[in-house]
Amino acid sequence: MAKIALFVGSVRRDRHGIKVAHWMEKKLQERNHDIFFIDPLELGLPLLDRMYKEMDSPPQKIKDLQKMIKDSDGYMPITPEYNHSTSSALKNTLDYFLEEYFFKPSAIVSYSMGRFGGINACQHLRQIFAELGAPSISSSFSIPEVHNVFDAGGKLLDNEYDVRVKRFLDEFDWYIEAFKNQRIKGTPY
Repeated sequence: MAKIALFVGSVRRDRHGIKVAHWMEKKLQERNHDIFFIDPLELGLPLLDRMYKEMDSPPQKIKDLQKMIKDSDGYMPITPEYNHSTSSALKNTLDYFLEEYFFKPSAIVSYSMGRFGGINACQHLRQIFAELGAPSISSSFSIPEVHNVFDAGGKLLDNEYDVRVKRFLDEFDWYIEAFKNQRIKGTPY
């Protein structure tokens, strides 16, 4: 069992990503993981002016977010693809912190309305998470034509995704355990 911070990447009205996020949350819970469901729409964070560590008196919602990120064993961003990259809402949420992410893996889930499933956003997030000290597992999980994969209520319409997600989550679990074991031995910082 691990603690996973799951980041919703979209704040748009009628967002499809919330369906993906809730589906992944359920899949992680089926593996007995505790999930910190981080939704920038609910958080309403201002555009980043100071990182958490630079704030004299952070608001409670940012203190709570810092604790969730620090206490997590791994990270799962659910990213849309906007103009060949991730969303500004997701990037803004991630950038409030740095050391909290160190030496923990990330597993990227991307989606789009098109046929490529957000792979460009995924590639940009790999660079971001590498800089945050939370390298991405080698696999990613993309969902093309997301509007055809879930119904309006968020129910999965294509059972092929249940088959595909198992291998992805198996790999994430392996990395979580490996990083956990190494953190016990100590880290370079």
